[in-house]
Amino acid sequence: MPKTQNRAVMIWIFTFGSVAVFLVIFGGFVRLTRSGLSIAEWNPVMGAVPPLNQQAWQTEFARYQLTPEFQKVNYNMTLDQYKEIFMIEWFHRFIARIAGFIFAIPFFVFAFKKTIPWKEIGLYVVMGILFLAQAILGWIMVASGLVDQPAVSHYLLASHLFMALTLVGISLWTALGHLYGFPDYSKKVKWSFASKIVLGGLVVLLIQIVYGSFTAGLKAGYISDTWPLMLGQLIPSGLLSQLQPAALNLIDAPLTVVFIHRWFAFVGLIVAVLIYWSIRQTNQTLSQKFPHEVMTGINIVIALVLVQITLGILVIISHVQIAIALIHQGNAIALFSATIYVLNRLRAADQASAN
Repeated sequence: MPKTQNRAVMIWIFTFGSVAVFLVIFGGFVRLTRSGLSIAEWNPVMGAVPPLNQQAWQTEFARYQLTPEFQKVNYNMTLDQYKEIFMIEWFHRFIARIAGFIFAIPFFVFAFKKTIPWKEIGLYVVMGILFLAQAILGWIMVASGLVDQPAVSHYLLASHLFMALTLVGISLWTALGHLYGFPDYSKKVKWSFASKIVLGGLVVLLIQIVYGSFTAGLKAGYISDTWPLMLGQLIPSGLLSQLQPAALNLIDAPLTVVFIHRWFAFVGLIVAVLIYWSIRQTNQTLSQKFPHEVMTGINIVIALVLVQITLGILVIISHVQIAIALIHQGNAIALFSATIYVLNRLRAADQASAN
């Protein structure tokens, strides 16, 4: 694990993590504009250049016309309309390539100059492997929508997002280490109650994000544009009877998935309020107060939770208006990052109290 702080490495990791966040949000735009299946092959090298003449465009369009999405959804699409969705997905892949260079070039420079000591290089290698795996999983996800149905697997979509968040989380945690200092990994430091409840809150948040990706992958957000009622009912009928076995409804039935996503948000709110209250109360009774960063971070977390729920309701009543949906997704990543920040600062406090 890293021990050596370096400002240049910190800026590199923060930059790479920021580009990864942009890719997640832009990926949401790709999905909402139904652009993700427009490029029916994965060509990491030659695909870096878009079609440059009419013949090349016709070749790409002909390839797209063989896909289920064209045959079942966009069968009336013209070449000019195809160019629009193609360029959206091409730009998404282009930025992913740029992100690869943003990671790889500084990594090799820092490793060669031993700015990152060889014995500390492991975590950075893991980040690089995660990024490559993310790219491969992205193509596997796209390929799942090129066979029979004009939609990608919602399981793969959730996995793709979860891997991206893992990469963002590791990047943020590592960059914070460079900013504030890395803990002494040789010492086993006990988890405080505050750290444990924030970790539990992070798990709740990740479950809600996974259900958000299930909702997106199943296009379940379009089922109803009313709130709090859904299809005229507070609890729609048939939540557990659409698929058999009944438990399958919890992850595969669009109606059930979006219902869970709607209301599990309030479980997250309750957990966030409990964390906020607990840390506030603990901070008032401790002889050694939590660092200022912890208190600021927890205030930001509770604010972002309230904003996220408000945005979620707006997404529903706007019938998944693209701009609102993207802000909703971006705020979820901000909430995830803020929670990681609070957890990082709490673990630093645990370390300090153990010394």
